[in-house]
Amino acid sequence: MSNNVFTATSSKSGSGWLKGVSIALSVVLSLPILVILSHVVLGDASVWGHLVDTVLFGYIANSLYLMGGVTIGVLLLGVPTAWLTSVCVFPGHKWISIALLLPLAVPAYIIAYTYTGLFDYAGPIQTLIRDTTGLGYGEYWFFTVRSLPGAVVMLSLVLYPYVYLMARSAFLEQSSNTLEVSRTLGYSNRNAFFKLGLPLARPAIVAGVTLALMETLADYGTVQFFGVNTFTTGIFRTFYGFGDAVAASQLAATLLLFVTVLIVLERYSRRKIRYHSSGLGKASRRKIQLKGRNGILALIFCLIPICFGFLFPVLQLAYWAFLTQLA
Repeated sequence: MSNNVFTATSSKSGSGWLKGVSIALSVVLSLPILVILSHVVLGDASVWGHLVDTVLFGYIANSLYLMGGVTIGVLLLGVPTAWLTSVCVFPGHKWISIALLLPLAVPAYIIAYTYTGLFDYAGPIQTLIRDTTGLGYGEYWFFTVRSLPGAVVMLSLVLYPYVYLMARSAFLEQSSNTLEVSRTLGYSNRNAFFKLGLPLARPAIVAGVTLALMETLADYGTVQFFGVNTFTTGIFRTFYGFGDAVAASQLAATLLLFVTVLIVLERYSRRKIRYHSSGLGKASRRKIQLKGRNGILALIFCLIPICFGFLFPVLQLAYWAFLTQLA
């Protein structure tokens, strides 16, 4: 009896100690947010009023445009590649499933820098076009890299692995019985993806998109290098240009509001979703065999984000490093 009482008391004291440590850590980690919110409530609103009248709505519009474009980009790159590498068999699918994570190793501003060097007006691509065609500046159309759409492309190439990882994990966790039943109902592979696989993986996909959008809102190097005015560039400009930490904190609080909305929407999107996979049959999962043209197309599609998100920038950086050593 006494041993049971001692064990219960020790367990209670241990849980109380862990709870106290958790609360203390939460308070410490919340200090930056609390400081920002205190500036919103107690700070001077004079500079903030100037920002509202001049640039605030531009920051909001550019940030929303960036978020919308990145959402489309990471979904188009992350979800199909996750399905192909988890459910299908095609040439090189094993190493492709790992290589699709490589763009996470390259910061977005590094990719922005390398593609600007390649595709800007003075870069080798446009120079080759002018030398070949004889056209001059303004006489031909070429994609403007240093622009808001260019920032969308750069961030999508770097951040799609968040969606890829979450979606692939969800596809792998789905019971093989689900796909087998879809075949007995006469579903094609395409219908099985859109009507079964994709809806079941939706919570994981939304979580991956949310992570990518948080990274998008926090990015400074890419948007600053491309001259795109977002909340992050506005915060730095307000702090260093106006020398006003209060107004910068107020902008940061608005950015926090965006992040909060993303978290709420992610929770709301899966409020009634309770999917469970027993895991039975995973070892004997019968994957879709992609042969011939379909296998080659799947391989090419998976190679696109790897090449543009990792291989080409790394090769370009290595080439510039080699030229620097020769100089």
